[in-house]
Amino acid sequence: MTMAARIEVADEGHVSPSACPACDVAPSAARLAELAAPQQARLMLSIPAAHCAACISTVESGLETLPGVRSARVNLTLKRVSVEADPEVTADDMVVALKGLGYEAYELDAGLLSATETDRQGRELLMRLGVAGFSMMNIMLLSVAVWSGAEDATRDMFHWISAAIALPTVAFAGQPFFRNAWNSLRAGHLGMDVPISLALILASAISLFETFYSGKNAYFDAAVMLTFFLLAGRYLDHRTRAVARSAAEELAALEVPRATVLRDGAEVVVLISELAVGEQVLVRPGGRMPVDGVVVDGSSEIDRSLLTGESLSAFAGPGTVVSAGEVNLTGPLLVRVTAAGKDSSLHRMADLVAIAESAKTRYTSLAERAARLYSPSVHILSFGAFGAWMWITGGDVRYSVNISAAVLIITCPCALGLAVPAVVTAASGKLFRKGLLIKHGTALERLAEVDTVVFDKTGTLTLGTPAPTNLDSQPEAELAVAAALAQASSHPLAVALAAAAMANGVTPSRVEALREVPGYGIEGQWQGRTVRLGRAEWCGGSALPVTATYLSLDDGAAPRAYTFADSLRPGAELAVAALAAQGKHLLLISGDAEGAVSDLAARLGIAKWVAGALPAEKSARVAELSAQGHKVLMVGDGLNDTAALAAAHVSISPATALDAARVASDIVLLGQDMAPIADAVRISRQATRRIKENFAISAIYNVVAVPLALTGFATPLAAALAMSLSSITVSLNALRLR
Repeated sequence: MTMAARIEVADEGHVSPSACPACDVAPSAARLAELAAPQQARLMLSIPAAHCAACISTVESGLETLPGVRSARVNLTLKRVSVEADPEVTADDMVVALKGLGYEAYELDAGLLSATETDRQGRELLMRLGVAGFSMMNIMLLSVAVWSGAEDATRDMFHWISAAIALPTVAFAGQPFFRNAWNSLRAGHLGMDVPISLALILASAISLFETFYSGKNAYFDAAVMLTFFLLAGRYLDHRTRAVARSAAEELAALEVPRATVLRDGAEVVVLISELAVGEQVLVRPGGRMPVDGVVVDGSSEIDRSLLTGESLSAFAGPGTVVSAGEVNLTGPLLVRVTAAGKDSSLHRMADLVAIAESAKTRYTSLAERAARLYSPSVHILSFGAFGAWMWITGGDVRYSVNISAAVLIITCPCALGLAVPAVVTAASGKLFRKGLLIKHGTALERLAEVDTVVFDKTGTLTLGTPAPTNLDSQPEAELAVAAALAQASSHPLAVALAAAAMANGVTPSRVEALREVPGYGIEGQWQGRTVRLGRAEWCGGSALPVTATYLSLDDGAAPRAYTFADSLRPGAELAVAALAAQGKHLLLISGDAEGAVSDLAARLGIAKWVAGALPAEKSARVAELSAQGHKVLMVGDGLNDTAALAAAHVSISPATALDAARVASDIVLLGQDMAPIADAVRISRQATRRIKENFAISAIYNVVAVPLALTGFATPLAAALAMSLSSITVSLNALRLR
């Protein structure tokens, strides 16, 4: 008995579910802890299809009914489920159970996911914003009494009560600005938080000084009001970035932590880190290749769409080179390891993503660029006012400090801080209603600069699912035989053929002795004849230059070809036409075969296209366009697109994309309709105009208000009220986008 036959018998009737490829050989501390504590196992799975409360209930209750499972908790935001189970329960058991519930699942290595599952920074900002808002309202009530004419001891009492509320509030709620300002000063430059922090400290210090000496004016309300408005802008800005996480990190977690290796004639499950080059790994039907290698025994078909975008499955037999991440479809394979873990092609792709992401972080927003000029000017004005009034008043420090503080407050970049997040929030809401989720804070600004759009094919412009194209021309009797054979196979083309035949009302014929031949197709007995459905050569014919499966009826005639085409994604034609009308250069890059790519390009009117592109080639082409001065929008969905998505100036992926692709992208398309992509480009240009208008409003405000503060006509309180008015104006202008 051959090795392949022995494997097939041992695995008869069992198809292992799909897991995810490994890209890091080092076992995490968390995983080592699990191995050291066999009394309990913690497993984490990615469930990309989970999207609602019903999904949470279905997944959790379904998993908790499995023997040995203690608890299951779904995080809908991250689309993950964390399972506490007995050590004998494996991730494969979970994947099978979830597949039965209708959810595709992948095992994740929890130890490699350093990103926390809770938004700590967002909660901290929101808590400080709430404290500042509550304190501001109470201090304003006390200030009303002072403004109404309270004098002497009554006024001092209200001032001391205000101080008791304001000083702890500023010290607590202003921490984000104080920390950033200190870090900026330590690094030797003036960030936007330096004048903010000085304004808060000076306003509080002057107010405390005035209160201590029974002065008429204290500005605790101004200090707390500044803190509240600035925190509001900071929180809005944070919310636009909260979804973004490292795609390279997500790729590292999409790992098959273990593989089945043959040692001394026995099957042993080992960690990927323990595999050595030259060892033989067993990959069962439905499983992903955990390593790069060469098939030494067995035959099957493999799905390479995850890595290459090629929609047609490929034959795999002895001598076939396979890569980590490819899916074994029909038969067991014995693979000799040539590279594993950090040396695998999948890990090299993760490195490409990490490099591209680090390059993208060098992009600075309009607000940051404005702040580089703004911050030094604020300090020069404030210190200049202090020196000038010291000379004018003959050394009156108290009056000079008041003028200097008023200048700092009135020029405080609150409107500048709100200019971008207010617009981004309004635009994000508008795009969300159209089916687009903005993940990155600068995505809209970068999208407005785009002049070139690069599309992936499979899963992006198309749905990635084959659909028969010539059923209407096939005799019903032959189609009935083909449907009967197709029903007995899990091959993507067979599944599509069976579903289409049933939808057309075809009743499958009675075919007996069905048997699937891995790598070739399925055969059976019909009316005393051997009938086959599968590869052209196996069925006695020649392959067409299109995606097809072939039916042989053993009647001496040529096999009947059932051709397939990828289903076009709704709105793809509208999106491409609208982008072309906007003057964008369009390019289609796919790992699929030349015929399929050229046909789709012609159908959509895309003049330039590239077929057979590997992941590194996609990323290199995007980088080449960027080096030529083009601002590239990349639209893709697969693992093979991840590096290109990260390398592009801005990127979009469908919600149905692989987790790593969604994480690498700046914008996620929530529905199947692609038409909103063109809307996003148009709205991004509108948003950029609103941002520039807000900067203009802020500049005009400073031109009017700063001279008043410099000449002593604006107290710190009046400066705070004027600053608040400018912030409200900026927010209202941003709302025009809605």
